[in-house]
Amino acid sequence: MRVLCERLHELEIGGHQTRIAVELLIDTGRRPGEISRLDYECLDRDSDGKPVLIYDNHKALRNGRRLPIPEATAALILTQQQRTRERFPDTPTKKLKLFPSVVANPDGTKAATSEWLTDRHRAWVKTLPDILIPTVVEVEGERVTKMLPFDRNKIFPYAYRHTYAQRHADAGVEPDVLRVLMDHRQLETTQRYYRVGQERRREAVDRVTTMQFDRHGNRVWRTAKALLDSEHARRAVGEVAVPYGVCTEPSNVAAGGHDCPVRFRCVGCGHFRTDISYLPDLEAYLADLLRNRERLAAFAHADGWARDEAMPSDEEITRVRRLVRRLKEDLDDLTDDDRLKIQEAVALVRRSRQVVSLGMPRIRQPLPDIRPERTA
Repeated sequence: MRVLCERLHELEIGGHQTRIAVELLIDTGRRPGEISRLDYECLDRDSDGKPVLIYDNHKALRNGRRLPIPEATAALILTQQQRTRERFPDTPTKKLKLFPSVVANPDGTKAATSEWLTDRHRAWVKTLPDILIPTVVEVEGERVTKMLPFDRNKIFPYAYRHTYAQRHADAGVEPDVLRVLMDHRQLETTQRYYRVGQERRREAVDRVTTMQFDRHGNRVWRTAKALLDSEHARRAVGEVAVPYGVCTEPSNVAAGGHDCPVRFRCVGCGHFRTDISYLPDLEAYLADLLRNRERLAAFAHADGWARDEAMPSDEEITRVRRLVRRLKEDLDDLTDDDRLKIQEAVALVRRSRQVVSLGMPRIRQPLPDIRPERTA
């Protein structure tokens, strides 16, 4: 996607209209027919001033659908509106199409077809050089990464809809929100549009797990390759997510994390495990402990027993500080190449991790503008 976006300017050879149509496919994840048949007045603003795309879901017979879009995408629509109006200055706005057909269309009221868009897109893809992507292959029994050409047959207009879903899923957009964005009635339909990336996630887990530690900061993961399968099985059925790591205590695992007598004091339990992917959480936890200790020390309106009960212990602070230092030291000992691979693996694992709720309310974040390498 990054390479395609960097070469969008080559689409202008077939006319500016083609490039903007393809950019809208990428940005919005709509079907080719929904983009090619957009009305001239397809851009609106919500009550908070944010832009939305108004389109017709022809497949489900639902018209006037509203899709939140970034400001950069709204700017593309405004540019196309201006060009269309210049071509057809006398046609009433309500009758105009955003992408008028270039054939037998003297007044601009006839929309371009999805076939027109597909043909132009196919011709563009054929002119592109090989797009090399890192691909894991097996050579003499060993898994290695090679740069191999991406299959051009997989680059077609409808594929951008799947890519749109995948990018948002990777960015952590909740499935029910993604279902609305895709305009599906059933969540199961939306889930068919993106992959959980099991193979990629498995490789990331392998990397992260090699830097796993117990509560004392001792490395507990051995590098024997034969243990990887059992580690993945254990992750599936033999552990439960807890703050700042995982718990392997059988009764707590069976209870889904609700049967722990030292709840929220996991760093003092022998069944606790953490790894490099939890480093940001542990650092934030340490900062909270230090901040709370200072606040409680200065708080004069509580009895001594209440203040002592709430005061973070020196042992807990020391334990968390030791874990943070141990994780950082192991990360610093890696080569630049290995450190980069670990950081990429950590990012993937954290995106797919189930967050452990501590009962605090959450505020839904705005949808990200995740178009790669957006160009003017």
